[in-house]
Amino acid sequence: MDRPFNVRVLNQISARGLKRLPEGRYRVGKDVEAPDAILVRSADMHAGDIPASVLAVARAGAGTNNIPVARLSARGVPVFNAPGANANAVKELVLAGMLLAARNLVPALGFVAGLHPEQPEAEMERAVEEGKKAFAGSELAGQTLGIVGLGKIGCLVADAAIKLGMNVLGHDPEITVDAAWSLPAQVKKAASVGEVLRQANFVTLHVPLIEATRHLVNADNVGSMKPGAVLLNFSREGVVDEAAVLKALATRTPAWYVCDFPSPASVRHERVIALPHLGASTQEAEENCASMVVDQLRDYLEHGNVANAVNFPAVSMTRESRYRVAIANANVPNMLGQISTAMAEAGLNIHNMVNKSRGDVAFTLVDVDSDVGAATLDALRAIEGVLSVRYLPLRD
Repeated sequence: MDRPFNVRVLNQISARGLKRLPEGRYRVGKDVEAPDAILVRSADMHAGDIPASVLAVARAGAGTNNIPVARLSARGVPVFNAPGANANAVKELVLAGMLLAARNLVPALGFVAGLHPEQPEAEMERAVEEGKKAFAGSELAGQTLGIVGLGKIGCLVADAAIKLGMNVLGHDPEITVDAAWSLPAQVKKAASVGEVLRQANFVTLHVPLIEATRHLVNADNVGSMKPGAVLLNFSREGVVDEAAVLKALATRTPAWYVCDFPSPASVRHERVIALPHLGASTQEAEENCASMVVDQLRDYLEHGNVANAVNFPAVSMTRESRYRVAIANANVPNMLGQISTAMAEAGLNIHNMVNKSRGDVAFTLVDVDSDVGAATLDALRAIEGVLSVRYLPLRD
């Protein structure tokens, strides 16, 4: 591709991240025509048409619920995200949420706001001394924190809680090897979500919203929480059955629900602390997310390498030739053989090749020793099951 790559931006993206796309090689903006890629944060992409020119979508954040991933997968388009880039911001908000609940800070602040500034100082002091008794709380040290989901955020929360003197109980049947290495040794393993709910004084959720995690906390298990326990949800709104939790709050099991998702039913509830989607709302997190996805997007557009795509396998291959072909295809038998045959029939010598699969999608990078003609690319596209073919000759 001799022309610059066109990148359409659907939300405000950190300027620090966008600067990682070199001027002259990339044209970036909200109104660019025929975009090669889309950068997005929270904009809902389900309803609108996605131009046929789009080769990749990158979200400057972790969740991809606002992106039609299945539809893009069928077109051979990877969807990138930035797992862990906002982890420290979320970790700190979880700690703040625990303290807000444990020390009854929200009602205490409301009490102070209700004091009359015109009254004499001595009267205010008496009112404060009498009123503070209603807001006596508990310390975090010595209490048990249950963590459901031990990815980057869960591991950071566990480490911080241990440093605060808490006991930590964790559950994650899908824990990755990298996460397991990052997990502090003091974390005790729980066999189920139910075990975490029953044993912990605080329970924090850090799982993606998929069908298996929808209403993970629900009417069947929320009642097993300890009286006075605190449930924290800085994951996704649908992970918790809100109606069931609000009903359980009436019996103080749990005593508080702390979340990042205000709703008409919860916004004025006296036992709910709802924050306005602040999880990743720090300058540092926004810059980290933008920088991470921009780097991934650029590596894919220029070299075909895939890192942190939610619908593609991770594939990376060092350049050993100027001439590279990237192929996405259905994960079915004999695809690699057909790809190799098409190249051999075109007289191309394969210098290096990497092929990996994930679910229904496979992805192949092929470095060859000579230029690849349009007829060969068309022959590859004509193979049944091939979703997309890109030619990536090294640019000067």
